[in-house]
Amino acid sequence: MVGGGAASDVFGVFPAGFAEQKGDGWYYLKRQGLYLLLGMVGFNYIVHNPLKRLLNVAHWGLLLFLGLIFVTILPGIGTSVGGAARWIPLGPFLLQPSEFVKPFLVLQSARIFGQWDSISWRSRITWLSIFGVVLVGILLQPNLSTTALCGITIWMIALAAGLPGFYMGLTAGGGILLATISVSFREYQRKRILSFLNPWADSSGDGYQLTQSLLAVSSGGITGSGFGQSQQKMGFLPIQYTDFIFAVFAEEFGLIGGILLLLMMAGYASLALWIATKARNTVHSLVAIGIMVLIVGQALLHIAVDTGAIPTTGLPFPMWSYGGSSMMASLMSAAILVRVARENDEADVVSMETGARRVVEFNRRSPR
Repeated sequence: MVGGGAASDVFGVFPAGFAEQKGDGWYYLKRQGLYLLLGMVGFNYIVHNPLKRLLNVAHWGLLLFLGLIFVTILPGIGTSVGGAARWIPLGPFLLQPSEFVKPFLVLQSARIFGQWDSISWRSRITWLSIFGVVLVGILLQPNLSTTALCGITIWMIALAAGLPGFYMGLTAGGGILLATISVSFREYQRKRILSFLNPWADSSGDGYQLTQSLLAVSSGGITGSGFGQSQQKMGFLPIQYTDFIFAVFAEEFGLIGGILLLLMMAGYASLALWIATKARNTVHSLVAIGIMVLIVGQALLHIAVDTGAIPTTGLPFPMWSYGGSSMMASLMSAAILVRVARENDEADVVSMETGARRVVEFNRRSPR
């Protein structure tokens, strides 16, 4: 196959003719490869630098991307796709600030909740308010799924830090109220919920995406149709290269492939929790837990959407779906977890002067 077919064979998700829109059958593969390369540069930088340095600049990164989130909703600046203004054009590329804000949100949340008892109420209220503004900003784009993911991540970090149950219940109630308000004022979100309850009632309208996704998952059977052999991606299943990529995977690799993928995710979650238990301090432990919730939680939500377990919403699969911001932010998050693990295994660095003093002190105390 040539053109779009070649991209389909290699990438496993693009339908025939998809890449011909750009006049290059390898267009999207090359772009994703570039995103992967840039992401690996950031990955290596994070892995080889102390976590303390990242924590010290986390608040600046969070505030920077928070500002860019609000820039996306300004008329004439943000780029709107499918009715949602989530991107900022940078030449031929699109920057999605809500993706990059996630790792900084984990770092700063771990930093605040990990030192909760030692910081003032002024600092507590200030940062809780900023976290709230981040969620509201993402919700205004609108991006309910990412808002929910970020809210769950912050809440889980606070829960792991041992914050009082009263606070946890209050914030959970506030999150549910915020989601209810969003759904109440946005008709398309209400339609998604109603179509989720019975997608087959309007399979050619509001329930089209979900019914096509369910057809892809079910047609995969036990062993699947084989890599690159999905039929639903051939113009039937919308945005199969991002929000519905798991449906294509399930069709091509079947139940066995789906179970293996879930086992890999369970292994990643277990490894992250093991790293958290071995962390040097509470903040590092909370960082590992937050990254686990961010990556595994997003993957589970993506799978839940594609299988009809929750209402349809736009959420990419980390490090798998097409998209530069998602790829680079996911690699950044993974690198932070690797950095926590590396610092768990590293011995404390002792200066020569301090080491000499310890040797002298040991000799004095040792019996002759």
